[in-house]
Amino acid sequence: MERIDNLDRQILEIISQNARIPFKDVAAECGVSRAAIHQRVQRLIDLGVIVGSGYHVNPKSLGYRTCTYVGIKLEKGSMYKSVVAELQKIPEIVECHFTTGPYTMLTKLYACDNEHLMDLLNNKMQEIPGVVATETLISLEQSIKKEIPIRVEK
Repeated sequence: MERIDNLDRQILEIISQNARIPFKDVAAECGVSRAAIHQRVQRLIDLGVIVGSGYHVNPKSLGYRTCTYVGIKLEKGSMYKSVVAELQKIPEIVECHFTTGPYTMLTKLYACDNEHLMDLLNNKMQEIPGVVATETLISLEQSIKKEIPIRVEK
């Protein structure tokens, strides 16, 4: 991967705080032209440094009041891909990770309430072939949510 320089890092720092900031404002803060910012951002996208953009929707505004992490134990680790394919069909699951430790997989999902969560666990996730156990951890509050820090090299 090509190296990113301090200007790239400065741009990343600014746009990771506010993805909707106009390029002219980024350019002013960085002391370069708007065209330079546009070219740099496009290059960072092409390099895979910037991997998405868009809006974040507050799940609570759509009625999803319960954020839950579910650790999943599989019969065999080799069943991971087939289980992921089934989990992909459950729209409430927003993340899935293949992990080390006590679980084969760790998922993050949103449910409207406890009844909805119980349905997701009992009638969807635990019914997937290869899933032998789940452990549920309910998030009471999200205390930190931020992007990875951008380090400026000296």
